Amino acid sequence: MSANLTQLLSIMQQLRTPETGCPWDLKQTFDSVVPHTIEEAYEVADAIANKDFDDLKGELGDLLFQVVFYAQMAKEQELFEFDDILAVLNEKLIRRHPHVFSTSELKTDAEINANWEAEKEKERQKKAQSQNKQESILDNIPLALPALTRAYKIQKRAASVGFDWAELEPVIAKIHEEIDEVLVEVKRTDLDETQQKARIVDELGDLLFANVNLIRHLKANPEQVLTQANSKFSTRFKRVEEHVKLLGKEMGDCTLNELDAIWNEIKHLPK
Repeated sequence: MSANLTQLLSIMQQLRTPETGCPWDLKQTFDSVVPHTIEEAYEVADAIANKDFDDLKGELGDLLFQVVFYAQMAKEQELFEFDDILAVLNEKLIRRHPHVFSTSELKTDAEINANWEAEKEKERQKKAQSQNKQESILDNIPLALPALTRAYKIQKRAASVGFDWAELEPVIAKIHEEIDEVLVEVKRTDLDETQQKARIVDELGDLLFANVNLIRHLKANPEQVLTQANSKFSTRFKRVEEHVKLLGKEMGDCTLNELDAIWNEIKHLPK
C-alpha cells in the first residue's frame, strides 16, 4: 500500500475518532453520505466533460474519499475494511476478464460483452440464492440511478433475454401510441384535477420510457443525449439573451414571436 493511501486511511480514522475527531464526520452514517457520493460522481463527470484535467485530479480524490469514508464506517461496525474492498474488486476484475488473466480466448467486443454479462448473471443468481428469493434479470439495477439511466439499463436487461423489438418501426409506433394516450388523458372531463394529473403523469412516464427505447435502438445513451440537448439549448438561449440586450430590450419586453424569430436566426448561425 502506498504511503499516500496509508496516510489517507489514517486521516479518515482521525476524522472519525470520538472526542478528538471532526464533529461533522463523526455524525455521518452510510445513508447520510450517499448524497455526497452522488454529487462527487457528477463533479467528476463535469470535469471530464469540460476537459479540465487539473480539476479532475481533485475531483477523483474527493470521490476516492467517499470510498474511504464508507470503509471507515464499515470498519467501526466490524463489517469489512478498506483492504476487503480491494480484495473483492481484484477478484471480480480477474474473473470478469478471463481473456486477459487466464487462457480463455475472447477476441471480439461481442464475445467480451457476452462473457461480462454471463459473469454478472452468475453474481445475480448467487445473491438471489443467498437471500432466498426468486432471481430476476432486473436484479441489482440501483434504484438511486438517474431515471433515464435506470430506464436504459432496464431495457438493455430485458432485451438480453429477447424482450425487445428487432425493428425500428414498432419502437417509433409505440411513441406515437403513447403520445395519443397522453392526449386522451389531457382531454378527459370525467375526473377531478388530482385524478387527472395522476393519469397524465402515468402516461407521460410511459412516453418518456418509450423515447428512451428509441434512443437505445439508435445506439445512443439517453443521459448523454439529454446532456447534449441541455447544453445546446442553454448555449442558444444565452445567445438570444445577448441579442435582445443588443436591441436595448429585456427578455420580458419581447413577445414570444419575437423571441422565436431571434431563436431561429441564431440556430442558423455558425456555432
